[in-house]
Amino acid sequence: MGIMENKAGVIVVAAGKGSRMGTTESKQYLRLQNKPILIHTLEVFEHSSIIDEIVIVTGKDDVQRCEDWITEYKLTKVKQVVVGGYDRQESVAHGLQYIHSNWIMVHDGVRPFITQDQIMDCYHSAVTAGASVLAVPVKDTIKQVDLQKHILSTPDRSQLWAIQTPQTFRTADLQQAHQQALAEEFRGTDDSMLIERMGVTVSVVEGSYENIKITTPDDLDYASYLLQRRGEKI
Repeated sequence: MGIMENKAGVIVVAAGKGSRMGTTESKQYLRLQNKPILIHTLEVFEHSSIIDEIVIVTGKDDVQRCEDWITEYKLTKVKQVVVGGYDRQESVAHGLQYIHSNWIMVHDGVRPFITQDQIMDCYHSAVTAGASVLAVPVKDTIKQVDLQKHILSTPDRSQLWAIQTPQTFRTADLQQAHQQALAEEFRGTDDSMLIERMGVTVSVVEGSYENIKITTPDDLDYASYLLQRRGEKI
């Protein structure tokens, strides 16, 4: 299959265990209104007009149930379920091997409240600038502290943004960034860090504070509230 110029693929990362949730079940498989969180997330991209292919990265013990759900929920854009690596960075690298689109989004499987408009805005911003990340302005004052928990400095809050997903890149750029990071033994906390090291301009697209990453019991309660308030499937 050749590169698809006018479409984007998405890697949905769902390989984490989520120890902060305090459950035996991985957080992405917990249910909101009787549907797994991961499925809520996947359905948003399934219905996006610019997304042509979806690759799920998950744990080796969860591949079968993901494949079963793909059939059950009629997720026709999911092309591959891939076993993740020992951390997020390696998991994304595994997923990249199965992407054929010219542009790639990377998204957390436990961020089900992403909207169609945000997906479109991220895509167009990336095409214009070279790459993009969804983010929101930081509300709280942030302090840099040392190991003894003594304050070292107070960054200018007006210049601070809390980064979310999706993050959007040229597929070739992200592949190169991962290869370079591997060769240099660099570990980043998100894919944008790898792209930034290559000198690619990354544009920030303002998102929503509702685009939460569900990682704690409080997050799950808030997600249930958001879903009920919307009064519709996400």
